[in-house]
Amino acid sequence: MMIHLPADSPAPIRSGEEIDVAALNTFLNSREAITSPVTEVRQFPGGYSNLTYFLKTADQQEYVLRRPPFGAEHIKGGHDMEREYRVLTMIQSAGFGKIPQPILLCDDLEVMGCPFYIMERVQGVILRAQTAPKLGLSADQLRATSEALVDNLANLHAIDINATGLIQIGRPEGYIRRQVEGWYKRYLAAQTDDLPVMEQLYQWLSDSMPAENTPTLIHNDYKYDNAVLDPTHLANILAVLDWEMCTVGDPLMDVGTALSYWAEAEDGAFERSFNLTWLPGNLTRQEFADRYAEKSGRDVSNMLYYYVFGLFKNTVVIQQIYARWKKGLTQDERFAGLLYGIRSLSGTAAKAVERGRF
Repeated sequence: MMIHLPADSPAPIRSGEEIDVAALNTFLNSREAITSPVTEVRQFPGGYSNLTYFLKTADQQEYVLRRPPFGAEHIKGGHDMEREYRVLTMIQSAGFGKIPQPILLCDDLEVMGCPFYIMERVQGVILRAQTAPKLGLSADQLRATSEALVDNLANLHAIDINATGLIQIGRPEGYIRRQVEGWYKRYLAAQTDDLPVMEQLYQWLSDSMPAENTPTLIHNDYKYDNAVLDPTHLANILAVLDWEMCTVGDPLMDVGTALSYWAEAEDGAFERSFNLTWLPGNLTRQEFADRYAEKSGRDVSNMLYYYVFGLFKNTVVIQQIYARWKKGLTQDERFAGLLYGIRSLSGTAAKAVERGRF
């Protein structure tokens, strides 16, 4: 069945997140990668982390600019633009074609007050939880697309990190322990309210830690709205976006994070707000894990652990964003109600541990 859905479109820039176009053009004028000045800037509305802008130049070329969120310009980790640009360049060299082409990195803080980079704009459909239910997508279409997402993740994990040099972007040995301890420390640093469940989850994750699988490249934020799809065939993935947390480590940690976004129809409203996977036709979480096992050859019998870790990590990410809002470091009103989400995700993780399944 041929379909023709509108491409993902940018929106007006949110108040307080404007960029200095004159300074940007002065910088671009000193480089050869983009020779025509930027005449239009808009913002892609999705996401709570790094900011993504649409650029159009005088010669009608279109690009995407990525920068850290305001209030987090000097926080490394998930906001390290230089690293994200370098990772994209290495993945491109490795032959994994499902990424936007990186074009230009700027590490001169005089231009924008933070590092940023520019990449090609891949035009296509991004299915978001808020808009996808209105598109009238059939169960067959969503089934095929969700299967394609699983298969693409397995293909990503099949990249030879040693032959391509990607092994150098992380430290795979001890990855699970560092992740559990690191995210708990981040939670304590950003804590705003008393939530005993977070301590309980940390203890469970520490006590139940599995042996590590052979490391692979992992995306660490793999979900529907980080995939650009062919408007005429949604099961054709054109590009995967948001490589800010990409590293090398246990691939099942990547699967667990993907499953932590993979809401089902009976899940809560906050969980369903992350993804459209609760719509009829999508794989269930168990079907996702089973298909991944089939495509990758990996044992997923302990997937509960990785799923709970994914929820724990997402809770901490939301806690960090909420803490920035509460301190007045960002004015984005979307963040005002995130305490509800922190309670909801941590509660979902605790219930999964209690019932012993994801």
